[in-house]
Amino acid sequence: MTTKAAADTEATPTEGTPLVKLDGVSKYYGNIRALEGVSLEVHAGEISCVLGDNGAGKSTLIKIIAGLHKHDAGTLTIEGEETTLGNPREALDHGIATVYQDLAVVPLMPVWRNFFLGSEPTKGTGPFKRLDVDLMRRTTHAELLRMGIDLRDVDQPIGTLSGGERQCVAIARAVYFGAKVLVLDEPTAALGVKQSGVVLKYVAAARDAGLGVVLITHNPHHAYLVGNRFVLLKRGAMSGSHTRDEITLDELTRQMAGGSELDDLRHELERDSAP
Repeated sequence: MTTKAAADTEATPTEGTPLVKLDGVSKYYGNIRALEGVSLEVHAGEISCVLGDNGAGKSTLIKIIAGLHKHDAGTLTIEGEETTLGNPREALDHGIATVYQDLAVVPLMPVWRNFFLGSEPTKGTGPFKRLDVDLMRRTTHAELLRMGIDLRDVDQPIGTLSGGERQCVAIARAVYFGAKVLVLDEPTAALGVKQSGVVLKYVAAARDAGLGVVLITHNPHHAYLVGNRFVLLKRGAMSGSHTRDEITLDELTRQMAGGSELDDLRHELERDSAP
């Protein structure tokens, strides 16, 4: 007879099991190869960085993890259980929250309303049921403060915040609503150096809160500042996979820039410019 303790042990993933693991995942659109043979591990308290230029397959990878698209080959495992995500709601139910580059916020609505957008708490019953605005204001301010964002007025339209601040609100929202895995789509792409630093600080805060983070970026310097694992994509396939202790920033930058292809181009340009 199986005891409750034994059943709980069997149901609980063993320590060190990745929160999300992709093994040889591929995605095709007709004859077009969008992604082929990509593997990735996301662990609690770590940041896995996915690097690649435009068209490398980063967006397709995000959509598979977020449940927007089903993979055609390979396996997707969530906390030790092989899974196929049918839609974004299933991904959320598994604790996977995705923050896209456009953030999906309503610029003219206040910060607190965007924080709870689609999940607004209510109070009262029947015809007296209404939004619990005071709770939403207090919670938004407290959760932002917990992430290190001291926003004095949560009633201001979120569109008045800087790009970095809006990214941080989205990260804090995902943490509050119980995300285990946070997927960030190019969070620093349109930001300056100072704002990028602010966002990376909150990405690290999410990691330190025990989340597994997937950071999609084309900037190896940003990735190396916070990353524990690095997967490089090129034309839909993996061109490299490294842990932090296996690669230096210079080598990561070199591989991201094209590696041997860049060397060949340099030699070609030197020949063309020779007298």
